[in-house]
Amino acid sequence: MKATELAVIFFFFKEHETASEMQKQVNNSYLQLFMRESSTAAMLDIDRLPHVSDVDAVALFDWMSGKRSFSSQDVSGQRWIKSCSAGYVTELQLNADGSLEEYTLFNRRPARGFWRLEQGILELEIEKDGNRYQSRVIANKAVNIHSAIEYKTVSCMPT
Repeated sequence: MKATELAVIFFFFKEHETASEMQKQVNNSYLQLFMRESSTAAMLDIDRLPHVSDVDAVALFDWMSGKRSFSSQDVSGQRWIKSCSAGYVTELQLNADGSLEEYTLFNRRPARGFWRLEQGILELEIEKDGNRYQSRVIANKAVNIHSAIEYKTVSCMPT
C-alpha cells in the first residue's frame, strides 16, 4: 500500500484487531506525519518508517505539542473541506451516525464512506471508482486546518 500526501486537510480497524495493534497503527500514523511535516524525510511508507528511538525526540515532542485530540463536537454533523497536493478539493459531510458524504467541490460528484474517532484521531474511509481511500486526521491546536496522510487501495467494486 502506497501513501499519498494530503497537503492541507485530512482505515477503519477490523473488529479482530487488538488494542496494541491499534495503538501501533496510531503511533505509526503520528510518526509518518511527523516525518513528512518536519521535512525530515519525503513521504515514507509505513513499512519504511524508522524506529521511534531513531527519531529526534526533541523535534518529535515539539511537533506533538502543536497537536490535539479531536472531540465529537469537532466532527459530528460538521462539514469539512479536504484538499490534497494533487489539487483535488472535496467537501465532506460527517454525519452523526458515522456515515460520510463526499462531493467534489464544483461539479458535486458524490462518494460515500464512514468516519469515527479513535484515540482523538479522526479516521475516514471513502470508496469511489473502485478505490478505497483511508485517512487518519490529526488535529492542530493553533489553527482549524488539520493534517493527514491518505492511503489508497484498489480493491473495492466501482460505485
